[in-house]
Amino acid sequence: MRTLRDRIRQVILFELGGLILITPPFCWLSGQPAESSLGLLAVLALIASVWNAVYNTGFDWVEGRITGRSADQRPWLLRAAHAIGFEGGLLLMTLPVIVLWTGLGWWDALVADIGLALAYTGYAFVYNILYDRVFPISPAAGAPEAGGPPL
Repeated sequence: MRTLRDRIRQVILFELGGLILITPPFCWLSGQPAESSLGLLAVLALIASVWNAVYNTGFDWVEGRITGRSADQRPWLLRAAHAIGFEGGLLLMTLPVIVLWTGLGWWDALVADIGLALAYTGYAFVYNILYDRVFPISPAAGAPEAGGPPL
C-alpha cells in the first residue's frame, strides 16, 4: 500500500498532468476558450477527486460490512458495478456544471462529459503504469511479497 504522502503526490501529479494533456483537445473539440476550459476542467477534477474519496470509502465500507471481505478481494462483476456506479455518480455531478459553465446544450454537454471520461480513463491507465515505475512501492510501505497477488 502507498503512504498518505505518496498518495497525495500521485493525485496532484495526476490532476496536473490531466489538465495539461486534456485541456487543449477539449478546447479544440468544444470550441471553448482556453482559459474557460482550464477553469472548467480544474473544477471537474476537484469534483472527481472528492467524489473518488467519498464513493470509494463508502463503497468499501458497505462491501466490508455486507460481505466481510476487503476491497482487494472484490470479484470482477462487483468491480464492474463499482466502476459503473462511480462513473454514473460523477456524470450526474459534472453534467450540470458543464452545461452551466459552457452554455452547451444538455446533449452536447453529455457528449463532452463522456468524451472527457474516456480521455481520462485512457490517461489514467498510462499514468498509473508510469507512476508505479517512477515511484515503486517499497516493501516497508506494505507492498505484497514477491509472488503475492497482483493489485
